[in-house]
Amino acid sequence: MDYKTARNFLIEQGMALEVRDNPDAFLSRLQQGQPPVPGQVTSILLALKMVFEGSKETETFDRSLVLALYQLAMESHRQFAAGSKRGVEWPPLLEADLDRISQAVKGIFSGQWK
Repeated sequence: MDYKTARNFLIEQGMALEVRDNPDAFLSRLQQGQPPVPGQVTSILLALKMVFEGSKETETFDRSLVLALYQLAMESHRQFAAGSKRGVEWPPLLEADLDRISQAVKGIFSGQWK
């Protein structure tokens, strides 16, 4: 996966809050009370790593990418909590996966991968 592919994938996964946009996008699935598609979190984490590597030397980010990263880091937790309140039984490792996504986004913005 190259930077451009990773960027586009993250934007698709993080911006599709409307089910009609892409019902299988990460945030759309969480909003619907559905777990991620198998391998989806792994693909998101790989794409985040690629964006981190590709943006090490940059001082600016485009707004679409920033919004998608923010929503992946923040909105995913909100959708998880909302689903839990509604009685959704999430996969046991999903909350930890959401934390890993948030840490990866933080790493992109801070310039330090952990």
